[in-house]
Amino acid sequence: MNKTWWKESVIYQIYPRSFNDSNGDGVGDINGITEKIPYLSELGIDVIWLSPVYKSPNDDNGYDISDYRNIMDEFGTMEDFDKMLAEAHHYGIKIMMDLVVNHSSDEHAWFQESRKSKENQYRDYYIWKKPVNGEPPTNWGAAFGGSVWEYDEETGEYYLHLFSKKQPDLNWENPILRNEIYEMMRFWLNKGIDGFRMDVINFISKDTSYPQGEIREGHKYGNGSKYYMNGPKIHEFLQEMNKEALSGFDTITVGEMPGVSVEEGKLYTGTSRNELNMVFHFEHVGLGDGRFGKWDPREWKLTELKEIMTKWQKGLEMDGWNSLYWSNHDQPRAISRWGNDSDEYRMVSGKMIATCLHMMQGTPYIYQGEEIGMTNVKFNDINDYRDIETLNAYRDLTPVSLTHEEIFKGIHERSRDNARTPVQWDSSPNAGFTTGTPWINVNPNYEKINAEAALKDENSIFYYYKKLIKLRKQNEIIVYGTFDLLMEKDEQIFAYTRTLGEDQLLVICNFSAQNTVFTLPEDVRYSSKELLISNLNVDENQSIEEVTLQPYEARVYRLKK
Repeated sequence: MNKTWWKESVIYQIYPRSFNDSNGDGVGDINGITEKIPYLSELGIDVIWLSPVYKSPNDDNGYDISDYRNIMDEFGTMEDFDKMLAEAHHYGIKIMMDLVVNHSSDEHAWFQESRKSKENQYRDYYIWKKPVNGEPPTNWGAAFGGSVWEYDEETGEYYLHLFSKKQPDLNWENPILRNEIYEMMRFWLNKGIDGFRMDVINFISKDTSYPQGEIREGHKYGNGSKYYMNGPKIHEFLQEMNKEALSGFDTITVGEMPGVSVEEGKLYTGTSRNELNMVFHFEHVGLGDGRFGKWDPREWKLTELKEIMTKWQKGLEMDGWNSLYWSNHDQPRAISRWGNDSDEYRMVSGKMIATCLHMMQGTPYIYQGEEIGMTNVKFNDINDYRDIETLNAYRDLTPVSLTHEEIFKGIHERSRDNARTPVQWDSSPNAGFTTGTPWINVNPNYEKINAEAALKDENSIFYYYKKLIKLRKQNEIIVYGTFDLLMEKDEQIFAYTRTLGEDQLLVICNFSAQNTVFTLPEDVRYSSKELLISNLNVDENQSIEEVTLQPYEARVYRLKK
C-alpha cells in the first residue's frame, strides 16, 4: 500500500455562504472562515474543502463561475483569501478548493465573447450546435429541469448546458480552452493552495456524435447521461491535466463523479495512472430514490447500503482510494438521512454513523455542522427554499406528477437546502451565524443544537468526532487495514473487520432503534481484546461472543491474534 498524507487526512467541507458571516450582511464569508479556524483545529481536521468562492452571479450558489481568478464580492477580497490561507497553514490545515470546469457562468467573459458570432475566437470554448429541423440537437434533459440546449437568437444556434441554462458547458475538445484551465489551476497552486475537489469532472468529455437519449416513462426528456458521463476522452483529459497543472505540486485531488463504477474508479485513482487521488461516487446517496429520483423517496434497506459500501471498499482495496462521506452541500444532513434525528436518538445515532464511516478504508469527509449533529430542516413554504434544483423540481413535478404533500415529503428528506441552512454556532438570534438577516432561514432547533453547547458537553458529538480523528492519527490500521464485511444479510447491524498484519479491528454498528444481538462469527479469532471507542458506556470486560446492542449503539474493538 502506497502511504501518503492525503490518505491519512480527515477533510472538513465548508460551504462558505452558510458557514459564518463576519460582516452582518446575512451571507457567510472568507473572514468568517478565518475566525473559525481555531475551532477546526480543535476538532483536529487536516484539510478544508472550500466550496466555490470565485466571482459568480449565484445562479447555482457559486457553481456558476464568471471569473476563475477573483473572489466573489459577497465573500470578500483576494487579500481576505490570502489571509485565510495563511491562517489555515499556520494551524497546519491545508486548503482544497473547488474546481468547476465542466461549465462556467454565462456571464463569464469567454461566453460573452463566444455568443457574439460564429467567427469569434472564443466560439469553440463552448459547445454550439445548429437546430435539427427547427428543434434542439438532442432530446437530453438537464439536471435542473428542461432541455440541455438553449437557443441563442444572436447566432441562431443552441449551446449545451447539462445544468442550468446559465451554466454553459465548456468545450474540452478545444486544446486552447484546456490550456486556459491548466494555467488557472497553476495560478491557485502557486498561491499556495493544496489541491482541488473537481465538480462533476467525469462529465467533461462528451460523445461528439450527440446521439438521442432514451426517454423513460413519465419523463419528457431523454436521458443523455451515457453520452457525457465517463466519456470517450475523459482519461486522456485528466492525465493531461495532471501533467500540465498538478505534477509540479504535492496536491490532493478528488473527482466528483456521478454514475462512476468501481471499475472506472480504479482507472481514475490507480497509483500508476496519474489522474486523481480519489473519487466521490453517488451509489449510496441514491439509495431510496423513487420514480422521480429523490423527490419521491422510498424506504431503503441496510443490506443495500452494506452491499454498496463493501463493493467500493473491496474494489479499491489494492489500488485506488475511496472518499468516505455521508453528506455534503448537495445532500441532506447525515443524521437525518442515515441515523435518527429524533430528540431521543440524535446524539447516539450521530456518533454511530460517524464510527461506521471513519473506521472504513478511505479518506473521511465531515460536512460543516455534522460534527455538532445538525439535522434536516422542515420549511413548510416553498418560498423559504433557495436551491434552484428544489425550486425547479417543485415547479416541474407539481401538481401533475406529485401532489404538494408528496413532493414536500421528498423536499424535507432530500433537498439540498437541508445542508445549506446556516451553521448553528450558539443559541443567540440566527444561531450566531449573522447579526443581519440570513440568506436562508436558520433551522429553528439551533437553540438546542449548536457548537457552543457541544463544546461545553464532554459527551457531545463534537468530542466524539475529535476522538475518532485522533484514533486515526494513532492507528495505522484505521487508514491502511483491509476491510471485510460481517453479517452480510443482517438488516440492523453493520459490522466489519479491518486487518493489518497481526492487528485487527472489529467494528459493530446498530443502525436500528431496536435492541439487537451481535454474534461474533466463528472465523474472527483473537487472544485478547481492547475497547477502542464506543458511543455508550460499555463494560470493557464483557464478552464479545454475543452482545446485545442498544438502539444505534456502536463499538470498536482492537483484537490481538
